Amino acid sequence: MKLYADTPARRTRQILADVFIVLWVGFWLYAGRQVHDLVTALRSPADSITTAGQSVNDALTGAGQQAQQIPFVGEQLRTWLTQAAGSGTSLEQAGTSMGETIDRLAFGLGLATALAPISIVVAAWLYRRVRFVRGVADSQHFIDAGEDLDLFALRAMARQPMRTLAKVSDDPAGAWRRQDRAVIRELALLELRDQGLRPPPSPQRPA
Repeated sequence: MKLYADTPARRTRQILADVFIVLWVGFWLYAGRQVHDLVTALRSPADSITTAGQSVNDALTGAGQQAQQIPFVGEQLRTWLTQAAGSGTSLEQAGTSMGETIDRLAFGLGLATALAPISIVVAAWLYRRVRFVRGVADSQHFIDAGEDLDLFALRAMARQPMRTLAKVSDDPAGAWRRQDRAVIRELALLELRDQGLRPPPSPQRPA
């Protein structure tokens, strides 16, 4: 499987595109991480609420245990203080729930920040790379000999601009029908260069 073109110009462009993709992915992963950390910083108030709830709960529960030792009213005081400690539990649960919500929000925003630009650019890059690899794989079946250039010459006449064909021959179609090997090779080169492929070696003329 050929990943890069044979021609230096196109191969250089492909390598630069690969480097760009790596830098692009790295940048947006970093940006996504920064967004995640920024949103996570908002968790501090939620943690403070959780801590305050725990403190209220512990303080009132401890006070209730101490109040239980007071004669006559100790049990009633303990009951009241234990019930009041429930507000600390509710506060703790609210802080915990808020913290979990912020964590989910930080993860979602960080992922969206990184995933959207990465997926768009990588999809376009991958489409072009897969298209190139498949096109090269198909073309290489037909360029193992000089005689196989006829097909690429025919494709060149169908796909290349007229002004480009005119630079090769005043009558490229006629030259192709006459099997003018020099013109056929020049036409084929036009198509092969577009695909980033080198042509097969020119056949050696008998001495």
